Amino acid sequence: MPNMSPKKLPMPSQDPSVRAHNFNEVALGYTEEMAIEEAQRCLNCKNMPCVSGCPVNVHIPEFIARIKEGDFEAAYQIISRSSSLPAVCGRVCPQETQCESKCVRGIKGESVGIGRLERFVADWHNEHSSELTCKSAPNGHKIAVIGAGPSGLTCAGDLAKKGYSVTVFEALHAAGGVLVYGIPEFRLPKSIVQKEVDHLIALGVAVETNMVIGKTLTVDELFEKGYEAIFIGTGAGLPNFMGIPGESYKGVYSANEFLTRSNLMKAYQENPVTPIMKGGRVAVVGGGNVAMDAARTALRLGAEKVYVVYRRSMEELPARREEVEHAIEEGIEFLLLNNPIEILGYENPNDKRDPKNGFVIGMRCIRMELGDPDERGRRSPVPIPNSEFILDVDTVIMSIGTSPNPLIKMTTDGLEVNRRGGIIVEEQTGATTRDGVFAGGDAVTGAATVISAMGAGKTAAKAIDEWIQNKA
Repeated sequence: MPNMSPKKLPMPSQDPSVRAHNFNEVALGYTEEMAIEEAQRCLNCKNMPCVSGCPVNVHIPEFIARIKEGDFEAAYQIISRSSSLPAVCGRVCPQETQCESKCVRGIKGESVGIGRLERFVADWHNEHSSELTCKSAPNGHKIAVIGAGPSGLTCAGDLAKKGYSVTVFEALHAAGGVLVYGIPEFRLPKSIVQKEVDHLIALGVAVETNMVIGKTLTVDELFEKGYEAIFIGTGAGLPNFMGIPGESYKGVYSANEFLTRSNLMKAYQENPVTPIMKGGRVAVVGGGNVAMDAARTALRLGAEKVYVVYRRSMEELPARREEVEHAIEEGIEFLLLNNPIEILGYENPNDKRDPKNGFVIGMRCIRMELGDPDERGRRSPVPIPNSEFILDVDTVIMSIGTSPNPLIKMTTDGLEVNRRGGIIVEEQTGATTRDGVFAGGDAVTGAATVISAMGAGKTAAKAIDEWIQNKA
């Protein structure tokens, strides 16, 4: 019988007082019994509205039906037909605004926990399956993928399944892109990402790290090496700053730098090879998912106090509700309707107290109120006169967005970008203005979600296959 509970089954998780001091995964995942119970809430709608909300069109009712039957491996195989990274998506996708937002059960209660079920299925497969991945028969064509993030890995996986010889070129020393340098271990364990990468390698995808395309090799040189088409999935790793006085002080990080040092370069270890803040008072400026990641990471690194400073109210905060709730549970304080206008540094660190970062930092803020809506429908924040105050902090982390890196554009003729630096593509194919070059993900759109980048990778893979076949 269907489970008609109006609420989804809660996800077991670490106690906030414990998890705030470790980097272990916060959410612990469903048991088999819990997964079956939650799956029974699915009504198996004939028109499948949830599928329309998924950027990669996972056959959601179909895989959930297999969970109801206890056939978890069959459920995994259904998901993997559409998604190359199911264990990742089950953890970091904003299901509440995508597939779950279309769920009929959400009309009079909470939607089915689609993301939680996807995570369960992927984890079950990784733990229990010993099935060897079969490579497809080679079709004789070579494709280069630039960037080993969500869009690049998805494109590479889909093309490898069609028999293409695919090489992924990654600038950093580990594959995964934002999955390894941006998202903290407590939200997405790096072992999970590595398993997904290993699966693609088993399909025949080659991964070359420490390859900065535009420096190590150019796009033109890749074509000279025999690659017939190229996909650019280099993400949006260029951090934005506010342009206020004091942003160049020591002790001011971009969220990208801060998270990369912690996640990929292991700065949280006792004797790290790269320095990072330890202790003190931290202000994170911004309200997105990256800001939540930075704030919660700072807490785990031993910060005495962590503030999230955001110029709008909680209703406009763009981060996922779950991440905001976790941050509040862990003791992070939200200073809403406030905006920094200056960062204060001291030439002599002994002037005030013994600092952790070489400078004692304070941040001058001004209180805000909401005015008229902006072009996206959000009410614009307006400064309140004579409301300035100084926030006493030692470290400031700027998390106000990122832009695509211009390196490939600067070294590639015929590749056009928009005013924000995003590569211009045909929406239906991902084809750029340079023949044989395709692009997708944050390199095109600017910072967005993992699953939307994966969707762009799938779109481009299909278009590359058609383009190659039409040339043959």
